[in-house]
Amino acid sequence: MISMACNIAGVPFKNPIIMASGTFGFGREYAEFYSPELLGGIVGKGLTLHPKAGNPGSRVHETASGMLNSVGLENPGVAAFLKDELDEMTRWNTAVIANVGGSNLEEYVQAVAMITENAQKRRTMNRRGVDMLELNISCPNVKQGGMQFGIQTEVAREVVRQVRNVTALPLVVKLSPNAENITQMAVMCEEEGADGISLINTFSAMKIDIRRRRSVFANTYAGLSGPAIKPIALRMVHQVAQAVSIPVIGMGGISSVEDIIEFTMAGAAAVQVGTYNFVHLYAGAELVHGLEQWMQQEKVQSLDEIRGIL
Repeated sequence: MISMACNIAGVPFKNPIIMASGTFGFGREYAEFYSPELLGGIVGKGLTLHPKAGNPGSRVHETASGMLNSVGLENPGVAAFLKDELDEMTRWNTAVIANVGGSNLEEYVQAVAMITENAQKRRTMNRRGVDMLELNISCPNVKQGGMQFGIQTEVAREVVRQVRNVTALPLVVKLSPNAENITQMAVMCEEEGADGISLINTFSAMKIDIRRRRSVFANTYAGLSGPAIKPIALRMVHQVAQAVSIPVIGMGGISSVEDIIEFTMAGAAAVQVGTYNFVHLYAGAELVHGLEQWMQQEKVQSLDEIRGIL
């Protein structure tokens, strides 16, 4: 008998395959193609305290073996998520993870406090709430000139510390590959009480329209994801997994069972699938079934047997 199950910060996952934030909506968008219950977990669309309309102009652009996106965290806001989306997400037998961002420290804290309070209330009514938080520190800090919270370790420290103070929910911090020192950043998150690390977010990148002689995107730069970034993501996951004792969730260009195995061997407790969802609408189902078949063929009874072997 094989088991794909894993446990991250006390949250059980039936398998290590999690849908990444911003690539799977809140789950219902893909439910017509396959049951989200097949998945280990779903990270919902990135949330901010208040609704956001997102960036103007072009938002996505295909590039060599990848995708550029400048969506700008378009989302309904925390209150609308709790009211309109959470019941549907918790109906499926899979872990529910809320991804939270903000344009200043106060927004992070208020958003997390609202989700935490809601989870506590639902628990008293014997109803499921959010199982885990994923803190997106790749957001621009509007009070500090727009630099991402996740670039400098000491700036990020204050965000993690204050969020940790207002929630008892399992807390995973999502790291930007643009950080000055991603290993140092991960160690800091563990020091400040994070229960896990997820990485990597998109790389800052660019595309120029040579006919119009300007950037394709209104914000000039965009986030690069997809298979093009996978080798770098794998290296960073390996480095971080060796530096911290808390679980690491790996992501970045995963589009095959082989990719999942590589991230696992590099030390990842679980993985997130992002851009591949846009390429293949049945990606989650394909990868879950494919991973099970691989384990049977290779006579691997538990992923613990190969996790972090490098």
